[in-house]
Amino acid sequence: MEKVLLNIKTDPKIKQDAQKVAQELGLPLGTIINAYLRELIREKRVLFSSPPIPNQRTQKMLKKIDADIRAGRNTNGPFSYDEAIEYLDSI
Repeated sequence: MEKVLLNIKTDPKIKQDAQKVAQELGLPLGTIINAYLRELIREKRVLFSSPPIPNQRTQKMLKKIDADIRAGRNTNGPFSYDEAIEYLDSI
């Protein structure tokens, strides 16, 4: 199979981190890039993902739950489904 050189511009830190991950996986970075290119061709789409970020209401609930756990409040359980929903609706 004939090979061609593909030049891309990227942040040096991204390249360094990607090479580290590739090395941890025991693969050359070029192999991983080629796999992504094959997936692009096959799927004809690009997926970007980022960690989910809870909305403000959920963040508020999570902070309250964390504070309750640290203070030893509301830690009796297990709760039934209905009890859990009732509690979540009350906060």
